[in-house]
Amino acid sequence: MPPKPRQIRIEQKGALAAMQALQDRSDEELEREQKFKSAALAILGARAAERYDADAARDYFRRAIAASRPQERMQLRRMAEASLALAERRPDDLKAAVEKLGQQAPSSRQLFALRLMGLIAPPQNASLAQKARSGLIVAGVIVTMLAIGSAVAWLILLPFGGGSAVGIVFTGLVIVVIALAILALVGRRKQAAAKAKARAARSGG
Repeated sequence: MPPKPRQIRIEQKGALAAMQALQDRSDEELEREQKFKSAALAILGARAAERYDADAARDYFRRAIAASRPQERMQLRRMAEASLALAERRPDDLKAAVEKLGQQAPSSRQLFALRLMGLIAPPQNASLAQKARSGLIVAGVIVTMLAIGSAVAWLILLPFGGGSAVGIVFTGLVIVVIALAILALVGRRKQAAAKAKARAARSGG
């Protein structure tokens, strides 16, 4: 006999609770998980998507869906859609998929950043034209940043009598590297804080 609706709801809550409980486990521990295998594989898929590894994310979610109960598969497919949209830098699809999950959609700034990343670092399955465009954009950004850094270096060295062209360019390069390092550090801290906040929200829900 098919399970009663109340039984299905209890099982769905159990699967959700298992996923929340497994969030803090390492990738190796999740790979070894057997009792809640589908939940563990779904978490691994989401983590792969956060690394923008679409192939790994797709494989993990395929295995998660295969190991799940029938009543869990729709939710896992929706999670897979959202994760793959993130991994493949598809902001519009990501927004729609997150809304299907009943969660708050990413902000306009986050979607813009993802769109920009798609231009600078397209996914592996991108066309040759997209990859060529990405190379041109990156080259343009590097030249622009080096020009800005050189201008700042020239202003800094001006009170000391200026400097040679090579010295100005080298100083500008150092300024650019320092600025990028600071931005990367701040970005990582913000990303870690956002992940911790999202994990706390899931655990609290």
